[in-house]
Amino acid sequence: MKTEKMIFLVIGGVTVLALFGILFLSQSEQKGSNTSGITSYSKSQSGKPKAVVVNLSADLGRMKIADEKSAEFVIENSGSGLLQLFNISTSCDCTFATVTINNIKSEEFGMHGKSSWVGELKAGEKATVTAIYKPSIMPVSGPVAREVYVGTNDPDNPKLTFTISAFVE
Repeated sequence: MKTEKMIFLVIGGVTVLALFGILFLSQSEQKGSNTSGITSYSKSQSGKPKAVVVNLSADLGRMKIADEKSAEFVIENSGSGLLQLFNISTSCDCTFATVTINNIKSEEFGMHGKSSWVGELKAGEKATVTAIYKPSIMPVSGPVAREVYVGTNDPDNPKLTFTISAFVE
């Protein structure tokens, strides 16, 4: 009887520890998603920001594996609310991004990085997203497409995707 109780207690203890571990990891992931301090708006709300992008893609042309090329994309806030940019990431370890607002350049963002960076655009202001492709990090040849992702608090455009393409020789 004592052995059965001991087994039950050990299994119960392991189960409780596993649940606490899962809870801890889920809290860590939520902190990494960087949604604190972001103002949210509904689609029907007035006074909201509006992210306007003219070009979502750029062709870097032909390049060698040792080359590094970049393309710039402009985001304009044509709404009346404060537009916030956050959770910037890329689709590959060979692709990086920066955001420049009012001549101030952000840190460099990549595929796996977590950042608390938030950029803010007042009505009428613009940001420049620079997508940087470095094929030497993950060498491939032929046609390539990579993406840069930018989260926004514009309810009509919560995630912007910028695509760069190239032909690597």
